[in-house]
Amino acid sequence: MPVAHPESIGIIGAGKLGRTLASLSLAAGFSVLLHGSGPRARTARIIETFAPGAVAATLDEVVAADIVVLAIGLSDAEELDSALFHGVVVDPMNYWEEADGPRPDFDDAAMPTSVLVKRWLPGASVVKAFNHVAYRDLAGGSRRAGDPHRWGIAVVADDTRSAAIVAAWVDALGFDPVVIEDLASTYALQPGQALFGATLSSAELRRQLG
Repeated sequence: MPVAHPESIGIIGAGKLGRTLASLSLAAGFSVLLHGSGPRARTARIIETFAPGAVAATLDEVVAADIVVLAIGLSDAEELDSALFHGVVVDPMNYWEEADGPRPDFDDAAMPTSVLVKRWLPGASVVKAFNHVAYRDLAGGSRRAGDPHRWGIAVVADDTRSAAIVAAWVDALGFDPVVIEDLASTYALQPGQALFGATLSSAELRRQLG
């Protein structure tokens, strides 16, 4: 069962988004485990430069964290071993044809990519978050609670408890969580849609999400 108050964040992917979320999480007081695609020593060097305080970890160690983040390519996520994932999994991924190849099934309004991720990882509680704001904006966008310039981050899930857990993490990182309980609604957050790349207040984000 997911923990009510997350303390550890496991991030799969040591690229720009993974490093950004690791750095923000460390600053907010979370313990961070980071798993990169290369040798563990390479991930450790990345951590030393971009997220000092995080721990280079194996995949088995990362998936044991309170929240697991898939900061990898969408087509790479399709190849993950579903047997490893049983808790809260955050999906910040987007479809990019130059990285994933031509995949019409990844750009289908009737089947948002997060719904596909949920099918790939049936034992996990998948939560869509952090996909609609660029990593560069996230890196410098953290604000204290109550700041009128604080941005909203969509937190979308079919599971209310998992959404609440991720919302607490989003809030701790310095953003206002906008919780939506319908994973099938996430196409509005994907590339090419009006909300993608926008930095909006939580009130405006909620209004546009309907």
